[in-house]
Amino acid sequence: MSPVFPMLTVLTMFYYICLRRRARTATRGEMMNSHRTIESNSRTSPLHAEVVQYAKEVVDFSSHYGSENSMSYTMWNLAGVPNVFPSSGDFTQTAVFRTYGTWWDQCPSASLPFKRTPPNFQSQDYVELTFEQQVYPTAVHVLETYHPGAVIRILACSANPYSPIPPAEVRWEILWSERPTKVNASQARQFKPCIKQINFPTNLIRLEVNSSLLDYYTELDAVVLHGTKDKPVLSLKTSLIDMNDLEDDDYEEKDGCGMDSLNKKFSSTALREGPNNGYFDKLPYELIQLILNHLTLPDLCRLAQTCKLLNQHCCDPLQYIHLNLQPYWAKLNDTSLEFLQSRCTLVQWLNLSWTGNRGFISVAGFSRFLKVCGSELVRLELSCSHFLNETCLEIISEMCPNLQDLNLSSCDKLPPQAFNHIAKLCGLRRLVLYRTKIEQTALLSILNFCSELQHLSLGSCVMIEDYDVIASMIGAKCKKLRTLDLWRCKNITENGIAELASGCPLLEELDLGWCPTLQSSTGCFARLARQLPNLQKLFLTANRSVCDTDIEELACNCTRLRQLDILARARKYGEFQSDMAT
Repeated sequence: MSPVFPMLTVLTMFYYICLRRRARTATRGEMMNSHRTIESNSRTSPLHAEVVQYAKEVVDFSSHYGSENSMSYTMWNLAGVPNVFPSSGDFTQTAVFRTYGTWWDQCPSASLPFKRTPPNFQSQDYVELTFEQQVYPTAVHVLETYHPGAVIRILACSANPYSPIPPAEVRWEILWSERPTKVNASQARQFKPCIKQINFPTNLIRLEVNSSLLDYYTELDAVVLHGTKDKPVLSLKTSLIDMNDLEDDDYEEKDGCGMDSLNKKFSSTALREGPNNGYFDKLPYELIQLILNHLTLPDLCRLAQTCKLLNQHCCDPLQYIHLNLQPYWAKLNDTSLEFLQSRCTLVQWLNLSWTGNRGFISVAGFSRFLKVCGSELVRLELSCSHFLNETCLEIISEMCPNLQDLNLSSCDKLPPQAFNHIAKLCGLRRLVLYRTKIEQTALLSILNFCSELQHLSLGSCVMIEDYDVIASMIGAKCKKLRTLDLWRCKNITENGIAELASGCPLLEELDLGWCPTLQSSTGCFARLARQLPNLQKLFLTANRSVCDTDIEELACNCTRLRQLDILARARKYGEFQSDMAT
């Protein structure tokens, strides 16, 4: 037999996998139903009494519409019994994420998506809830009171947050997942997905959401966990499995979140020996690199084990210029980063958002990785990465001299003094500090030294004492600023607005939502309209003082305006809910 045949076999299999991944349009559940390959009839013994419990506490989340100092529209409303359900409508006592629809991705402040993001990862936000008792889940019910349909994934964790003894191993298991689907009703519903059974008890549940198909904010009221204290006895009837169902998505779900055995794949050196590499030897190096560019990270690691030639291509640092590790947050750890180090010496975009929590990534492991791979970094996403501390930000400032884009959104466990190190990153163009504990002194230092800033997010930064001082510094130092998020800054006045309008003439996006100290009678909004003609997005959410004159000024002067939020109506407890995107 010709020596090229083994390599032709590998090429054929690789080509088949690519075709299957490209052609797959149905969800995994639909495929399994259509093929009728597995019939599962799982039953819980009647001897096992079912425990039904509401969430005890909200322990982590990525964003919310509400304030850090209030309960209205915050994730904390998910704890306890329902406040609203079964009523439908817009209520302040529910949990609301900050965004909905696709127009957030069309704003001037929107970041470009990462390449090589697996198509089955579409989560945008998350919330984690704890329950009183650990149980083997039999059902998870989500009480949605307004514009349902955002929940796309439910996971369970083996760790008990209330145990005084740290667990030897922390596992996350997907109970249910589905691609985003449009729900054509806005009324309340009790969402009861069919979950799979797991082999460990849990009292930590995570909901992941995608609100891109919603016409308005989704509102959640409560989460109910059903389960048994004893492991249920399963009876499975399994027929022959159709090979067409053995897709990558199946493997990724069995792996938990696609990274279960990835460490082994990183470190594997047992490569097949052969006299030559068949027709791959005749392909230009750049063409093979282009082909492999379409593979996800787990696929790239699998392919690296087939032969030495493909191993060389799969380990080429040029394959890791853009590295998105967020989809694998549930499995990524120090060992993963260690094996990736040699491949990521040229990485420019790195996404570690949601990763490293509960001890998965240590400060030492993160520091070792950046010391090897940080020199070329231009963009670093660290949203909700709660392993970060002051040492981590110091390492970033020292090891990433070319950094232009830093996202620390919802890193609310970072101590205030840690942010002083950001001032060393003088080349920053984009800085996201939403829901962080940055203080005024550190922020003034950053603004003074990072004069190249074009995008700045200070939404819900409650530790800042005087936003007029901050606005004055922004106007004096950040002449290139294009977008500014001041969502829920409580004390900016017309003086701060005047400094911004005169000092930042390039502004295209300005969020002044829920800024109660701004009053139209001072002429601040008319000033914005006259001095910022490039505005494309303006949020004046919940400001009841906006008048007809302000709208006329905007219409006459801001001809590029695409998104305007001026809706406000009186609410209970002194709150106002608003949003209008046009």
